[in-house]
Amino acid sequence: MNAPPESSARAELVAGHWPSDFSAADAVAAATDYADLICDEQRVLWVEFFPGEGASAAVEWTPRGTRRLTPAGYSVRSRVYEYGGGALCLVGDGLVFVNEADQQLYRQSFDDSICTQLTCAADCRYGGLLFDPLRQRVIAVEEQHHASEVIHRLVAIDLHGQRQGLAEGADFYNSPCLSPDGRQLAWIEWQRPALPWTSSTLCRAELDSHGLPGKVERTGKDESLQQPLFNDRGELLCLTDSSGYWQPWRQAADRTWQLLPSPAADHAPAPWQLNPRHYLALPDGCLAVGWSEQGYGRLAQRHSERSEQQRLAEGYTRFRALAHNRNGLFCLAGSPECSAAVLHIALPSGKVSVLAQAPSALAPQDISRPQAICYPTGQQEIAHGFHYPPCNSKAVLAPGQRPPLVIFTHGGPTSACYPVLDNRIQFWTQRGFAVADLNYRGSVGFGRDYRQRLQGNWGVSDVEDVLAAIDHLALRELIDPDRVFIRGQSAGGFTTLNSLVSASGRFRAAASLYGVSDPLQLRAVTHKFEADYIDWLIGDPRVQPERYQQRSPLAQAAAISTPVIFFQGMRDAVVLPAQTEQMVAALEENGVPVQYVSFDEERHGFRQPGNLQQVLESELNFYHNYL
Repeated sequence: MNAPPESSARAELVAGHWPSDFSAADAVAAATDYADLICDEQRVLWVEFFPGEGASAAVEWTPRGTRRLTPAGYSVRSRVYEYGGGALCLVGDGLVFVNEADQQLYRQSFDDSICTQLTCAADCRYGGLLFDPLRQRVIAVEEQHHASEVIHRLVAIDLHGQRQGLAEGADFYNSPCLSPDGRQLAWIEWQRPALPWTSSTLCRAELDSHGLPGKVERTGKDESLQQPLFNDRGELLCLTDSSGYWQPWRQAADRTWQLLPSPAADHAPAPWQLNPRHYLALPDGCLAVGWSEQGYGRLAQRHSERSEQQRLAEGYTRFRALAHNRNGLFCLAGSPECSAAVLHIALPSGKVSVLAQAPSALAPQDISRPQAICYPTGQQEIAHGFHYPPCNSKAVLAPGQRPPLVIFTHGGPTSACYPVLDNRIQFWTQRGFAVADLNYRGSVGFGRDYRQRLQGNWGVSDVEDVLAAIDHLALRELIDPDRVFIRGQSAGGFTTLNSLVSASGRFRAAASLYGVSDPLQLRAVTHKFEADYIDWLIGDPRVQPERYQQRSPLAQAAAISTPVIFFQGMRDAVVLPAQTEQMVAALEENGVPVQYVSFDEERHGFRQPGNLQQVLESELNFYHNYL
């Protein structure tokens, strides 16, 4: 690697080899993230991931300051549906949280660090927590693991640990919510083979004197509903994509539904986790609403009866976990200069205060900003993404030089990338690489039709969009088309490997992080939440077996000549290690350069700081062999 230039002037260095003080350790140390923000009238709580520990803790903010509540030896994280969410709730004088190690509920007072265990069901996990103050109990999604099946329920657990069943019989549950008077309970449920972003049901029931639901009213047919909530008048609101986008609707007293004034845009991403909150009922008939606009997140205060709105926190481009109290609106947010922050937004002034923010080791002049791209792709359609040019205040491209490109393919695949500071991307742009972070067809944030494009087409449409992105950026002379690399994790690994099958000669090297290499194996062993996902993405293997052969990177390994580095967690329950190991063996047998890095303690998605650092360093060194 070239030595840093001694003068303050920027040096013309070979793109891909630029020196940088922003190390892999810096990128990992700045990987603080936040989740599950909640509040009452006195305090705001959130779950904070501490990358140096590989653990998450509840953090409390009050006007007097911020403090960490969770004591050593505990980590706050739910693993219901493997992806968790809703891992804590306020219970008056304290909180109840899900402990990551045993997935049980614990109660903790604000006055001390003693954690009292409420549940002792070793075969159960909990998440989606909601406090019922009228009955002094916690409502939760319970996931019970039997030897031969996994059962999900809605349950209530009082503050002494007594358990009460509320709803059972559906395959999945999400987002329980109570009316202001505590007399009504609403939730989302869905049945296999539906997925929560294809078809789900909104349920509403009166609670009897024992706190049990009576007759259940159900809403929903061939639509995806999510995030029900009651406003202060006791009216039920919900997001549904029946109009083509997830927009807020309100149920009137006669049980008819009315679309509330809102942009024709998605007001939430796909509900992979429990208890998401991307819109909120405020007092006096107002709503706080977030939505996606060409991939950029927006936030506004809007009256539920009128079309006027007040834009909020306009410097930020992603919003989630909305909450409010008499002091204003709170949320988790991100921007091109900030990976994650906890915001307080005063209403009605809109003044923004930052309560907490992920650290950044980069000066503003060293941050590469996302540039939205919208480009033509297969079937005369359009795909979306973000282009990040190389950015390093100590180096500059030589005249006529075009940078190498690293393509990021997000997981899911029913997910999305967002235009917020991502230290993994900055790690590459600091070293002279351009990055294309793609929202290929099937990604969320662009409406139901765009999201449904991958139905039956996984491994085809997404690959077309990868190749079209290369052409688009090359045509604009933003990248060197002869030095292209591609990386992906989980479902993004499947897209990455299939891109190599389709056009191996277009890539110098690739990285697969716990990526799917054989969808038929994934279908046979994956967990319940995604058990029907593969059939939706590819088709029924009994009816279309040829698709599984054609779209299996493992079966098509002979078509791959691109060097690949693989990373795998050995405790992964989503993509089992055997998949990656078989893919490695197949490429080695064909004489393709391969490197395999495994981590004994990691699951689906790496969390240990040393491992995260090793991934970046190993991937960079691997790519340098082929620049």
